[in-house]
Amino acid sequence: MTTLSIVVPATNHQPSLPRCLTAIRGQMCDGDELIVVEGPPSAGPAAARNIGLWRATGDAVAFIDADILLAPGALGRLRAALDGDPGLTAAFGSYDDMPSAPGIVSQFRNLLHHHVHQRGAGVAHTYWGGIGAIRREAAVAAGGFDEELFPGPGIEDVELGVRLIAGGARIVLDPAIQGTHTKRWTLGLMLWTDVMRRGVPWVELILRTRSAPAAMNVGWRERASLGASVALAGAAAGRRRGPAVAALAAMLVLNRSFYALLARRLGVTGAIAGVGLHVIHNLAAAAALPLGAARHLVRESASSPSSASTASPSSRYSASALTDQTSCSAPSSRLSAASTAVHIE
Repeated sequence: MTTLSIVVPATNHQPSLPRCLTAIRGQMCDGDELIVVEGPPSAGPAAARNIGLWRATGDAVAFIDADILLAPGALGRLRAALDGDPGLTAAFGSYDDMPSAPGIVSQFRNLLHHHVHQRGAGVAHTYWGGIGAIRREAAVAAGGFDEELFPGPGIEDVELGVRLIAGGARIVLDPAIQGTHTKRWTLGLMLWTDVMRRGVPWVELILRTRSAPAAMNVGWRERASLGASVALAGAAAGRRRGPAVAALAAMLVLNRSFYALLARRLGVTGAIAGVGLHVIHNLAAAAALPLGAARHLVRESASSPSSASTASPSSRYSASALTDQTSCSAPSSRLSAASTAVHIE
């Protein structure tokens, strides 16, 4: 049976952490370990996950975000996926359709994520670190998450997945592996995330790798929906009723299953509001296109052949706080008590 090292990055002090850990502990088996990374406060998700990864001793590392409450059996399904397919490198799941945070923006954003993952079942072209497990040797060989590229929240998990796939890894999405997302979204946070934390890095990743992964949220349907949203906004601004109606109709057809989900969970009024939020979400993604291209060009021009490197992504905290951990063996007691504030059970 595959042993799991469950890593919970918790440097942002999520109030849901105690409930998150309770849900995890109830699903652990003999040989599993729980690694909670609560510091340093300056560590972003990539660095916090790496701190846990370097300390892990299990066959696979299960990354669970601190604002997620695992559904019963979630860890068991992750374990079973790896047990049942020795050639499988990683597996991940989905938010459930019962987000706990109140408010239309929170409900919309969490249900959108749920819907995208439910529709993307099967072989995946990337990885998600909210509820996902990677074989430890593969994660270590890949160099872990890229802390320099993603010092704060971003698409560090997606980028790792792209690197793993490029190296021949196989990853699957099992939508039955679920958890409740407790995050509260505001409109401002949603826009900032859609543009700067996700959209711009996605554009940079595509340009840097010179490929457009057939990932869940950049598939043909999402691209067509983005185009329809831009057309709708343009037609509305120009007061052209016919084109606006056509663009809105395209949005409704392209996303009918998602809007049906919103109607079931939020009612008709909530679904109507959700259509508007979806258009805003897509317009934010459209705004990220030129911004991402510009930032990619800036990074490219700033780099030089002398500074180029093919080494694995660097890990600031593993280098500074874990200097004497030269293998994947269990950390010493001195390291467990280090300023990185890691708790291992």
